[in-house]
Amino acid sequence: MHKIGIVGGTGYTGVELLRLLTPHPEVELTAITSRSEAGRRLDDLYPNLRGHTDLCFVEPTDDALAACDLVFFATPHGVAMRQAPGLLARGIKVVDLSADYRLQDLAVFSQWYGMQHESPEWVAKAVYGLPEIARAEIADAQLVAAPGCYPTAVQLALLPLLNAGAVDASDLIADCKSGVSGAGRGANVATLFAETNDSFKAYGVSGHRHLPEIKQQLQRASDDPVGLVFTPHLTPMIRGIHATCYARLTRQIDLQALFESTYADEAMVDVLPAGSHPETRSVRGSNRCRIAVHQAPDSDRVVVLAVEDNLVKGASGQAIQCMNLMLGLPETTGLNGIGLLP
Repeated sequence: MHKIGIVGGTGYTGVELLRLLTPHPEVELTAITSRSEAGRRLDDLYPNLRGHTDLCFVEPTDDALAACDLVFFATPHGVAMRQAPGLLARGIKVVDLSADYRLQDLAVFSQWYGMQHESPEWVAKAVYGLPEIARAEIADAQLVAAPGCYPTAVQLALLPLLNAGAVDASDLIADCKSGVSGAGRGANVATLFAETNDSFKAYGVSGHRHLPEIKQQLQRASDDPVGLVFTPHLTPMIRGIHATCYARLTRQIDLQALFESTYADEAMVDVLPAGSHPETRSVRGSNRCRIAVHQAPDSDRVVVLAVEDNLVKGASGQAIQCMNLMLGLPETTGLNGIGLLP
């Protein structure tokens, strides 16, 4: 059994890691850290874990995690870049769910996250953790930067078109909606039930932190400069992302065949039949991204619809997908759960 630790087990991505890793047949959770909850039983804070674990939270020290084969960082931005190098130096593998190692340009990181990077030597060594594009690199990595939730959906929607050279890379639009859990578990008036229920709004229109991550990754698939308009919205649901992505076709191509062939061997990407409209509820609690592709009538615009659970394929489930690869396990181990309906 592989020994696994989690730094930051009290947020939504942390508890989602716990939900998915506790029944995982090939790993053993050995340390879950939290400064604020040290000494408290996990199932006291998260009663859904009652009967599944006897672990207690511990202080986030390197010694507490020293016996682990792999450690997840489910922490705010800025934590992993300070603590992960000590674990990496011990030979422990790391999957970071924050943005600390996603952006290769340190100046861009500082611009968008308001801090100087404290372990720049590891940035170039980090592998971006989207298995559908970097499976072999993830398997060989010691440090993986798990993608953001919006970037996952947008990349899976647009990369087949860019890789095929079928669209104008300078004219891309990603119109995305997310449930409120994407804002994290911290107290925030803007995400209170009374503030979000029966309401719908855009945010971050003048600039969202996921924009440079999306552009960085899309640019790797294009010889031409990528131009992207990215507009996120907050919807009155707990989980889920719906990304409606638009691109202008530069040549005629069988869009349905392109997406079906691109993802034919991908267990975690489901291309729906032509004419379909994927629903966020169909992926709630699962690690799958469901995609449908359309061409707007009497237009050269292609419209790609992608849905995912922002806490699973958009965060913790995808991180476990990377863990499986890094530990030499079948990629889908522990991740074949069916979405929750109703």
